[in-house]
Amino acid sequence: MATMLQPLPETMLVVEIVNPGGPEVLRAVSRPVPKPSATEVLIKVEAAGVNRPDVAQREGRYPPPPGASDIPGLEVAGKVVAVGSAVRRWHLGDTVCALVASGGYAEYCVAPAVQCLPVPQGLDMVQAAALPETFFTVWHNVFQRGRLSAGEWLLVHGGASGIGTTAIQLATAFGAQVITTVGAPDKIPAMERLGAVRVVDHRADDFVAVVRDVTNGRGVDVVLDMVGGSYIARNIEALAVDGRLVQIAFLQGPKVELSLLPVMTKRLTITGSTLRPRTVEAKGAMAAELEAKVWPMIASGRIRPVIHATFPLTDAEGAHRVMESSRHIGKIVLVP
Repeated sequence: MATMLQPLPETMLVVEIVNPGGPEVLRAVSRPVPKPSATEVLIKVEAAGVNRPDVAQREGRYPPPPGASDIPGLEVAGKVVAVGSAVRRWHLGDTVCALVASGGYAEYCVAPAVQCLPVPQGLDMVQAAALPETFFTVWHNVFQRGRLSAGEWLLVHGGASGIGTTAIQLATAFGAQVITTVGAPDKIPAMERLGAVRVVDHRADDFVAVVRDVTNGRGVDVVLDMVGGSYIARNIEALAVDGRLVQIAFLQGPKVELSLLPVMTKRLTITGSTLRPRTVEAKGAMAAELEAKVWPMIASGRIRPVIHATFPLTDAEGAHRVMESSRHIGKIVLVP
């Protein structure tokens, strides 16, 4: 039995996917307010982040895990209004941000208690909602899987994305040097302000040549890539000896033909992951590391989520159109 703030409504506004398709298939409807299990909390959503996986789900390419809600949305921030019987840390009225497997595009959302984090000091709810998906993703892939350390070089593709703006700041804060790619020259100043040593307009310049020039022929230690396709072989070329390629998405597709000879001769590691299917326990462990190692940097103002725009929950379609345009810098957030 969950402990709840009273009274809670029986229904809520959500955004559902009518059928796979473009942004126009997102529709605001009424659904029952969910109830938390023993190990979950119910959050009254004050803001919800929009992410590329939401677009993939809308298109029918990234279904939610078995048993999860079909409502899109992977991160929320708000007030705890119901607490499962086995939850000890969180209490009614606490403000949290949370990583969820689905259900974020709604007025209320359930979240595993261990995937909730306190809202860092100095952040509003819109900023807090922009944290979980990108910070969990970057922390796990760049630092845990990619083993980036101080003094190393990181190449981040898509630097203006939510993932990119997070990776640039985190890597710089932990003492690494960052090269990033963008798709338009007007994005370059923003990337430099975030700490990138060099910003490459990939439509005008070859990032492999720029990496070679900036690192005096050595190459980068880690590549964080969400493009795939033709970038894979070029990423391998850009890596230094003992370098690590970390793949988190495939905007150009996952299938390529390439030579593995440089992987052997340079002793490279190719790895990658998807966050959504990971267990609650695994995500809880990531949350604990983030709270210990990264949250103090956010609270101090050293790292800040970059917010491009907010949209009403009822205009999720508009938010997705901006996301797909790739004109944004940073995060897009829905506000109920």
